[in-house]
Amino acid sequence: MDDPDALGSPQPLAAGEELSPQELLELIRTQHEGAARDLYVDPARILVSWGVAWTLGFGAFYFASSRARWHFVPLWAAAAVLVTLSAVAVAGAVTQMARQGRGVQGPSRTVSARYGWSWPLAFAGVFALNIGLSQHGLPASLAPLLWPGSSAVVAGVLYLAGGVLFADRVQYGLGAWMLAVGAGSVQAGWPANFAVLALAGGGGFLAAAVFILARARRARPQP
Repeated sequence: MDDPDALGSPQPLAAGEELSPQELLELIRTQHEGAARDLYVDPARILVSWGVAWTLGFGAFYFASSRARWHFVPLWAAAAVLVTLSAVAVAGAVTQMARQGRGVQGPSRTVSARYGWSWPLAFAGVFALNIGLSQHGLPASLAPLLWPGSSAVVAGVLYLAGGVLFADRVQYGLGAWMLAVGAGSVQAGWPANFAVLALAGGGGFLAAAVFILARARRARPQP
C-alpha cells in the first residue's frame, strides 16, 4: 500500500515518468502558495506603523503647543518623535513594496511600481508648493495648519487612487476619511489641528488595519 505521507506532496520523478493530473494540480497549488508567501504585502502592518506615527507624533506636537492645556513636551522632542516614527513607517512600506515586486514581471509589476512611486512624487510636489508659499509671504501662523493638512489630503487622494486601482474598498474608504481629516484639521485651527490629526488621522489608519485583520480572519478556512 502507498505511504500516506507521500500523498500530500509531489515526489521526484523517475526518468520517463509523468505526473498524474492530481499530482500536477498539487504541484501547481504548492508553487502558487509559495509565490504568494514571497510576494505578499501585509497592508495591516503598514497601516499600523502609520497609525502609531500619526497618533504619537501629532499627539506630541499637540502637547508641545504653547496653547495646549497640558504643555509639557518640548517642540524638538515632538519633531523627533514624528520624524523617527515616520521614517520607520516609510522604511517598512518600502521594504514591503520591494518584496512585492521581486520576481514579478509584466503589467502588474508596472502598475504597482508606478503607484508606489506616486507617493514620493506627490509628497515632493506638495512640499515644494508649501515651501514656495512660505517664501512668498505665507503667514507663519498658517504653516502649522498648511503642512500637516496638505499632507493628509495628499494621502487621502493617493488612497482613493489605490482603492480604485486595486479594487480595494478599505483603501478607498480610508482615502475619503483622510480627505475629511485634512480639511477638518485646518477648520479646527491651531493647535487643535494636531489633536484631529492624531486622533482621527492616526485612529483612521489603526481602524483600517483592524478591519483588514478581521476580514482576513473571516476569510481563513475554518478547521
